[in-house]
Amino acid sequence: MNIKLDKLHWSILSALQQNARISLSALGRSIGLTPPAVAERVKRLEDLGVIEGYWTGVSHTRVGYQLKAIITLRAFMGKLKPFLERVRSLDEVINCYRITGNENIIMEVVFRDQFHLERFIDQLIQYGETRTHIILSEVISNAPIRRITDLPPP
Repeated sequence: MNIKLDKLHWSILSALQQNARISLSALGRSIGLTPPAVAERVKRLEDLGVIEGYWTGVSHTRVGYQLKAIITLRAFMGKLKPFLERVRSLDEVINCYRITGNENIIMEVVFRDQFHLERFIDQLIQYGETRTHIILSEVISNAPIRRITDLPPP
């Protein structure tokens, strides 16, 4: 469902994507609305499912995970459904997507070290063929979603 958002909605979304902890007063001042008006608009965006939630970003390296990787899985015949049930219990997986193309699954995962990675891959090989890419650095992470009219022309 495509929801019609006006310029003020996009200003609110932009501010919240930069700082989800901004106060309604500060947000209102920055876009020219009163705190009650901002609160009403934020609530409406939440109710419509435009704002999906608020969360805290955690540094994987600071909590003991030295490796971050992207792993793709090309499931064996009849193994995709069992994998989809199993993946929810794998603590290393921080994001998982079912995708088109040769692979069925792409996951973002974190590991303490290469031995942890090896044990993880050993668990996956019963479900299909894997391909692992170690992430060296983040070039873009959690970029804000912008209003389409705000994007430069192709």
